[in-house]
Amino acid sequence: MAILKRGLAGEPVKRLQDKLGLDADGQFGPKTEEALKAYQKQYGLAVDGIAGPDTFAHMGLHELILLKTGTSGAAVKKMQQALGIPADGQFGPATEKAVREYQEKNRLAVDGMAGPETLARMQVFAEITDKVVEMSQIPASMVEGRGQAAAPAKAEAPARRSIWETVKSFFG
Repeated sequence: MAILKRGLAGEPVKRLQDKLGLDADGQFGPKTEEALKAYQKQYGLAVDGIAGPDTFAHMGLHELILLKTGTSGAAVKKMQQALGIPADGQFGPATEKAVREYQEKNRLAVDGMAGPETLARMQVFAEITDKVVEMSQIPASMVEGRGQAAAPAKAEAPARRSIWETVKSFFG
């Protein structure tokens, strides 16, 4: 999940709602969609009521940017330019391969997705600082506390996880 739209819930939705000046209940419902569309219209963005990387970047929510296969737009194009590959703004297999190679070369977690940590290393967005990378992560207990059994503790297990792991559908 790299976008927020109606029917989703979680910490990224709360941050979006807070930025929109709404009651941050973490539920992306009609009021959030309406406020997001108004924001998108006001700032000349695609008015679709869906928050993706370009909307996040415009809103200053760089901690929510996650580029992966299927993502498109200006943020993808900037990353492709930084990688030195053809920049068409479409995150397809060639872009994923380039991201994986970059991650491996730079000793990052190799997953083929460009989140704040990878983008910070690439210096794609000046706004993605160490603090933003930290904001993109949450305590692992927030993920495990979603009604799932916690995994057995391991000494090498990371104490923090991606904020995107809190996203779920509240219709399901």
